[in-house]
Amino acid sequence: MRVPGRRPTRLLRLLAVLTALGAVLAGVSAAGPATASAAQRMATVAGGAFRSPLNTGPDPFMTYWNGNYYLTTTQGNSIRMWRSPSLSTLLTADPITVWTDGDSTRNRDIWAPEFYRFGSRWYLYYTADDGTDDHHRIYVAESAGNDPAGPYHFKAKLVPPNHTDDFAIDPGILKHNGRLYLAYSGINQYQHNGLNIAPLSNPYTVSGDAVAIDGAGGCPEVREGPEFLYRNGRTWMTYSTCDTGKPDYQLWMMSLPNGADPLVPGNWTQHQGPVFSRADDHGVFGAGHHAFFRSPDGTEDWIVYHAKTTSAYTYGDRTTRAQRIGWNPDGSPDLGRPLAMGATQDLPSGDPGPGTYWINDDGRSNGGGSVTYTGDWNSGTGCAVQCFWGDDHWSDRAGNTATFSFTGTRIALLSVRDTGNGYAAVSVDGGPEQRLDYYGAIRTGETLQFLSPRLPYGQHTLRVRVTGEHDAQSQASFVSIDRAEVYVN
Repeated sequence: MRVPGRRPTRLLRLLAVLTALGAVLAGVSAAGPATASAAQRMATVAGGAFRSPLNTGPDPFMTYWNGNYYLTTTQGNSIRMWRSPSLSTLLTADPITVWTDGDSTRNRDIWAPEFYRFGSRWYLYYTADDGTDDHHRIYVAESAGNDPAGPYHFKAKLVPPNHTDDFAIDPGILKHNGRLYLAYSGINQYQHNGLNIAPLSNPYTVSGDAVAIDGAGGCPEVREGPEFLYRNGRTWMTYSTCDTGKPDYQLWMMSLPNGADPLVPGNWTQHQGPVFSRADDHGVFGAGHHAFFRSPDGTEDWIVYHAKTTSAYTYGDRTTRAQRIGWNPDGSPDLGRPLAMGATQDLPSGDPGPGTYWINDDGRSNGGGSVTYTGDWNSGTGCAVQCFWGDDHWSDRAGNTATFSFTGTRIALLSVRDTGNGYAAVSVDGGPEQRLDYYGAIRTGETLQFLSPRLPYGQHTLRVRVTGEHDAQSQASFVSIDRAEVYVN
């Protein structure tokens, strides 16, 4: 992936941190010890970095607006949104329920919400049904004010006249030549889930028939989740192909010249081959259903997408990740290759971080953290790309413990789930234990096992105790220790 150098941005970020740290330290003598905790907090964290996952849900859509990132993922029977000033703290943001519906014909299986600002209102697009998949239709809600998190009220059902009673999912909005279009996946002559585009007279009114776009995809299955980039005299439409449960779920691309009519299928030019797909050497499978967003300062383009850590056929284990994209010499977007879960990346330019640091199972940390063990634990690199730094610790001996010591406000545990895993008991600062089941029907890596409650900033411990027990589905009682992500804000 062609990504311009980041040295100026890093330097500015470092200077900002040093300036702020100097101001804090200068104030310690005048204001007393109470100010020192801010300096300690800044010194604790390796600044300007984040690691995936950003969310445990699939089908992400994200934008940056007025000082915050806003993220939605598929949640089922409601639409929830996560808001955070930094990518590094999205995983610990509290969800906001922005939409539920009392109408039983459209309040089930709510998938793939997206939200766009037109004028002084936000419009929330989604698909829903009555519990029967083929009854999925597309709807839009309108915000009462200028806040992406709502509140929203129901506005309309979006139905092209030539598809009045047809399956439709994955709405996305195309902005081209000063007009709006509804792009979606639905029944056409090419696929049951095929690409369609219909004109809009305003954000909530379909004004004409949908046309079918025959997108290539390397498989005979779905074409879904259309998204758009606008640059270099063209509109670039990227979309997901193949069954999302398969490891080969991937992104393909078409483009349209500025000034051309998007309702004329022949105006779209097909790019040959996938532009974003599985990366086995990084432990990434089923990379797709995505969206694009800009960095806070508007200088960088980023992709947010879901992917899995297993090559097994499953609709589970789909988590939200993000990474920066570049642009090729011919003007087309270069989406690069999916990065490994847990890969450390620079935050988007203008992102205020820092907010997190990691502790590896072998005791390494890029912040103020460590881990100690009691009892005999197995350790090694057998989990390879499914683990952070390619290694983990595991044990099935009842009473064995792993204790993370950290300085911050919250801690997340990510590790392997597997068919031979059992129960662990987790406690924070010596408090009551919480029982966790590390079993998984298929083996997945860097799965979010536990997220602690919010704590006062300071020194804390998290103890993981092996119980030696497992449920009826599991074959053994192992507990895996891999990565801890510590939050300081």
